[in-house]
Amino acid sequence: MALTVCSRSFINRSRFSSLVYSYFNKNIVQMLPPCQAASNSTKDADQSRMQRGLPKKLPIGGVDQVIVVASGKGGVGKSTTAVNLALSLKELDKTKLVGILDADVYGPSIPKMMNLKGPVHLNKQQLMMPLVNYDIKCMSMGFLIEDEKDPIVWRGLMVMSAIQRLLRQVSWGPLDYLVVDMPPGTGDVQLTMSQNIPIDGAVIVTTPQDVALLDARKGTEMFRKVEVPVLGVVQNMSAYECPKCGHTEHIFGKDGATNLAKK
Repeated sequence: MALTVCSRSFINRSRFSSLVYSYFNKNIVQMLPPCQAASNSTKDADQSRMQRGLPKKLPIGGVDQVIVVASGKGGVGKSTTAVNLALSLKELDKTKLVGILDADVYGPSIPKMMNLKGPVHLNKQQLMMPLVNYDIKCMSMGFLIEDEKDPIVWRGLMVMSAIQRLLRQVSWGPLDYLVVDMPPGTGDVQLTMSQNIPIDGAVIVTTPQDVALLDARKGTEMFRKVEVPVLGVVQNMSAYECPKCGHTEHIFGKDGATNLAKK
């Protein structure tokens, strides 16, 4: 399935939010499986994973369901979609507890989008306390650096260690949904997340260009290989709507995500 977003000057936040509210209410939330106790099939899957040398998936303490928002290419509106998804889940049911994890270590966007900045405090258990805005718990590497202009120049092992800390050493619970804003690509972070925690579904974000669709297809196939269900495809920047006459022009192409979702 695909959600096509047509926006004036690329992103009209009110229209985008309205589309996301209705779409995820009708489709994504209903597709999420209920949280259940481990069954025999789950135990068999864990044994199979251990025989193949893969780590056993351990749930995040206090988190009911995990949804990752990913893309094969950067700059397609993935972080915007993740924030709107989290806000939509909260809007749909005020009783639900929702959080956002910014897993993009090199280019964290959540602090800016959620209008939050550090410092991050520790609780009595020495766990980091998420920052909160709009009733959404948030954690990002952007909260942990002194100056937001400072680049994070780390090798892969340090990034993996940071991801593990953001998953395991943050006081997330209790949460009904944790939305994870993934970095672009299909690299170490994506594999670490998919192999170490149970993920209930992935949302793929793309734009209509052929190059973006090619990378989105790679992202979709990666999640299939690691047995993470793909809930849907969001096509961002679908068209330009003239603010004067209202004419809509598909300057980047048309129906790319729809065709991808059909495959």
